[in-house]
Amino acid sequence: MKGFKDFVMQGNVIDLAVGVVIGSAFTALITAFVENLIQPVINVFGGSNVDGLSFKIIQANEATRIDVGGVLSAIIAFLITAAVVYFVFVLPISAARRLDRKRRGLPEEEETSVSEDIVLLTEIRDALTVQQGGTAQPGGPVQPGGPTPQV
Repeated sequence: MKGFKDFVMQGNVIDLAVGVVIGSAFTALITAFVENLIQPVINVFGGSNVDGLSFKIIQANEATRIDVGGVLSAIIAFLITAAVVYFVFVLPISAARRLDRKRRGLPEEEETSVSEDIVLLTEIRDALTVQQGGTAQPGGPVQPGGPTPQV
């Protein structure tokens, strides 16, 4: 039970729970905004069609209705949600982390470049070759030698 208690009391779990609750409430807000304000505006472009921007493939069959306005509303809801999450949460938190690292005198976080990855993989390959009895020149071709590994 102690391990479970430690897990639950970690900051990450609490942060995740708060994020899920706020995300659910925010989703309901955006859904209401799009359904009650954006969807009617999109339906205006449907002209005199009572259903807005939708049509039936087979007129007598309601199950064949294609609702273009609903899809556009979902896309708008996604874009609004993504923009708010980015500008309200991601951008300020990233700036705060950079500021905190700067204040503590730590170097800026840098992404590992592809060339550093290749150098590291080459060093690992050379070390494995030497370990198996071959010879390797740093950055050069591998000279196989010694026993062949059994597969």
